Amino acid sequence: MKLQFLGATGTVTGSRYLLESAGRKLLVDCGLFQGYKQLRLRNWAAPGFDSSSIDAVILTHAHIDHSGYLPVLVRAGFRGSIYCTESTFELCKILLPDSAHLQEEEALYANRHGFSKHKPALPLYTVADAEACLRRFEPVRFGKSFQLARTFQCELVPAGHLLGAASARVFADGTHITFSGDLGRANDPVMRPPAKPSNTDYLVIESTYGDRTHPAGDPEAELGSWLSRALGRGGMVVIPSFAVGRTQALLLHIANLKARKAIADVPVFIDSPMAIDATSIYLRFQNEHRLTQEQCERLSGAAQFVTSPEESRALDRLEGPAIVVSASGMATGGRVIHHLKAFLGDGRNLVLFGGYQSPGTRGGALVRGVGSVRIHGADYAVKAEIGQLEASSSHADANELIAWMRNVERQPRRTFVTHGEPSASDVLRFRIEKELGWEVTVPEHRDVVELGK
Repeated sequence: MKLQFLGATGTVTGSRYLLESAGRKLLVDCGLFQGYKQLRLRNWAAPGFDSSSIDAVILTHAHIDHSGYLPVLVRAGFRGSIYCTESTFELCKILLPDSAHLQEEEALYANRHGFSKHKPALPLYTVADAEACLRRFEPVRFGKSFQLARTFQCELVPAGHLLGAASARVFADGTHITFSGDLGRANDPVMRPPAKPSNTDYLVIESTYGDRTHPAGDPEAELGSWLSRALGRGGMVVIPSFAVGRTQALLLHIANLKARKAIADVPVFIDSPMAIDATSIYLRFQNEHRLTQEQCERLSGAAQFVTSPEESRALDRLEGPAIVVSASGMATGGRVIHHLKAFLGDGRNLVLFGGYQSPGTRGGALVRGVGSVRIHGADYAVKAEIGQLEASSSHADANELIAWMRNVERQPRRTFVTHGEPSASDVLRFRIEKELGWEVTVPEHRDVVELGK
């Protein structure tokens, strides 16, 4: 069996792994590259394979850095099936058309205002492409073994991190390989912990937080501290948030903080139709997370839902105090961009990031302290307070990744460290070698390895 690394090497985005055995090809994840321009340009370049030659795809979870290239794959000739968990499919029904809609809107906006270098600016894919892609999905249950292309035996097991998120176990040609996917945390307030890994010949492990550990503090208390300070000075709070997973956790924390009177009872707006739809999915898949029916109902009633573009634009005229939660989580696109334009210039305001910010993204620049950011071809001074929640990540940290791997009873023949910035991947590599005694490789983009029996 042959494994090629076509994404998530030297970066946390663009997850794509190609397995080949007995003339059959299986793609594990098919994500968008995000962050630095040289990474984003890969989305427009040839992917390193003929899309029509791929027999099947396994999708570990719905986040765009794992799923967002699927519409391009299908448009380019892929005619196989895309296998994922049932709740991942439900989330992809929201995320993929929304991703396409945002690209169409941004291309239209760029053409209307003339700030793009491309004439005309075009979306990477359209809503029609996303809808065509969704017709190729085949949902499967957690823990159910299934066969692909008469060659690969597969199983998806819970990875925590996000509703529907899975680690993928694949067996072919006498060899087992496990793809961790994005791993969640043992004590996440929303998601259940990841399943313990089984023995495997080869392991592909993520390393988003491979060089750091999360603070031991209470994420709700941390959020309350940021909010109470900003609201107390009459500021607007803008929270760029991932619509699936992070927004639901924020809503629950805000509802709890208000109930305890730990923060003022100010208006809260969820300006993301995608987040609104995703919240309802949490009610349908209660067996996959820790939230009770009461908690699901509480988070659903914790905010005013903003659906129309007109309502969204009206938020930019608010003078505060109020809280606006809006996608995208790294401020790379979507409605939150317009809120940043409106509120970055006032020192009373707070822009609070709730998750990992990839280098090269607007969110990454803001948390690193830039004095201005470029939005829609213009520079905006950063006078608002910029914050980042440290205790609320849905990714396992370095200690949690090591603890997860310790559950493997038999040492893998080799472990591949991916899905991390270079420092994070290398630090985790060193820890695996030193603490577990395993053979470890940090692959480069487009590396190919032969997986022996």
